[in-house]
Amino acid sequence: MPKRPGEMELAENCLSQDAWLSFIGHIQTPFKSREMCPRNGRGTDEVAYIKLKPEFLPGVKSLETCSHVIVFYWMHHAMRTLIQQRPKFDTDIHGTFALRSPNRPNPIAISVVELLEIQPDGLKIRYIDCLDGTPLLDIKPYFPHTDAIPDAQVGWFDKATTPDPI
Repeated sequence: MPKRPGEMELAENCLSQDAWLSFIGHIQTPFKSREMCPRNGRGTDEVAYIKLKPEFLPGVKSLETCSHVIVFYWMHHAMRTLIQQRPKFDTDIHGTFALRSPNRPNPIAISVVELLEIQPDGLKIRYIDCLDGTPLLDIKPYFPHTDAIPDAQVGWFDKATTPDPI
């Protein structure tokens, strides 16, 4: 992936393998290329499917009572060496950890999705922003009283030169 002017990459060999993760399934979406993906999950009304490996299906017990869940997934096509980036919608450079870009040392993404239906092999959802076939890391219930902070701020985004509404 080409870098934008002013972006910075990590030094070679600074990414170690410290953690052990297991993919519990994958996400099926209509997005076949990065260009097709929305910038964030709320940028699409497309229906998607979480396909769980059979051994993880018992883990959805009681999830049918939830209207929304948090989905953690691995952005497997991300560039993992960028440590400073320039978003398409801004002229300024920002540290990777100040952005939600998939390009990061550990490309773990999250989306709060609407749970439409529990299916025999997983979940039918809406509001996710990943490529078809994206590996799934975890699912957690969304608790509005715990997970929402309405007055939270991202100052640089509010001041972005060419803001792109979320």
